[in-house]
Amino acid sequence: MTVDALTDVSGLRVGHATRTGDGWLTGTTVVLAPEGGAVAAVDVRGGGPGTKETDALDPRNVVWKVEAVVLTGGSAYGLDAASGVMAWLEERGRGIRVGPEAGQVVPVVPAACVFDLGRGGDFRARPDAATGRAAVEAAAASEPGAPVPQGCVGAGTGAVAGVVKGGIGSASTVLGSGITVAALVVANAVGSAVDPETGVLYGELFQGRVEYPAEEVHARARRRLAEAAARNTQPPLNTTLAVVATDADLSKAQAQKLAGTAHDGIARAVRPVHLLNDGDTVFALATGDRALDAANPLALNEILAAGADMVTHAIVRAVRAAHPVDGPGGAWPSYGELYGAG
Repeated sequence: MTVDALTDVSGLRVGHATRTGDGWLTGTTVVLAPEGGAVAAVDVRGGGPGTKETDALDPRNVVWKVEAVVLTGGSAYGLDAASGVMAWLEERGRGIRVGPEAGQVVPVVPAACVFDLGRGGDFRARPDAATGRAAVEAAAASEPGAPVPQGCVGAGTGAVAGVVKGGIGSASTVLGSGITVAALVVANAVGSAVDPETGVLYGELFQGRVEYPAEEVHARARRRLAEAAARNTQPPLNTTLAVVATDADLSKAQAQKLAGTAHDGIARAVRPVHLLNDGDTVFALATGDRALDAANPLALNEILAAGADMVTHAIVRAVRAAHPVDGPGGAWPSYGELYGAG
């Protein structure tokens, strides 16, 4: 049975650590690979990225597999969450062996951050190593194939998409070959996920027939959004993060291509995208459980196309699952509050 989320890729687990209240509105999300790791790659296209260990994922470099990927709030400060994940992995002897003894390892933990500083009211309330450890422990404690909590959790706790509240979303599909492709996204963009002329989510325009909101509903929503925009004085420093994963046996170069084409999924769901104030970053993971069909020259293309589709689906789910936030750091109505749950 599938749960239509990243955890449908066998062996992957997702854990969130969420901090709210008393000035906090942030968190960390960890994607934990099966022991032994997964082939990993990355593609960074935003003009203001905050990342850690992404150079190690270049196909020309020595790192082949990683044990975990960290997505976190807190801007560059929040990258410290990866230290807690590294410590947890080291304690279990998981990482690149660098000495003769089993415990002599260096866990390579790629990480990327979103900007959510001050959205809970306290600029200094940000994830740290303890937050990262809590998230990886939550991932490890989850059941294989467990549903992934979505909306305002983990790295999506303080996320914003334009003026609308963002969050975490996930989606998956099984191709005709039996290969699974899935995505997990933190929707936190400078651009909008909502068409200002109609109120429709951009990402849903790629999912078939769309039911447009009634004119009076859209007019009321636009007034509410204008009020929220006037109240929010912070600069538009954001970022959309994604992990796209498959159980296919991909090389590191093929995984990097998957990360690159998955950015198309962001561009379908958010406009504009990849701006100087964004740090848009996509990681790709391949667990290698299923071989590509060597007789089918389009086998990889099918995975690439599905990765972009799943990123679009995940952004739609993130925005639809989010709840409104109105506090000392700003006001962000949710899409559901404005237009209905859908």
